[in-house]
Amino acid sequence: MDILEAKEIIENEGLQNYCFFCGNEQKADIVVINKSDSYWIVYTNSERAAKTSEKRYENESDALEDFIKRLRGDKAYRSYLA
Repeated sequence: MDILEAKEIIENEGLQNYCFFCGNEQKADIVVINKSDSYWIVYTNSERAAKTSEKRYENESDALEDFIKRLRGDKAYRSYLA
């Protein structure tokens, strides 16, 4: 998966509550993906904006797949609560 594919999935599936390589990663209840010097980081912020379930990846494709999987899970969970 590449960034364009991930953006297309996000748009087509109406996924929300994320920080996609952005600077506003201190927000509560979001899924975050960022790039460091040599790796990609994916994690979830809790309701108190605490970083949880951080995972590092050596390639972009694996990081994006985890990111999309977490966004889909978040959407399903929020639908369940509604």
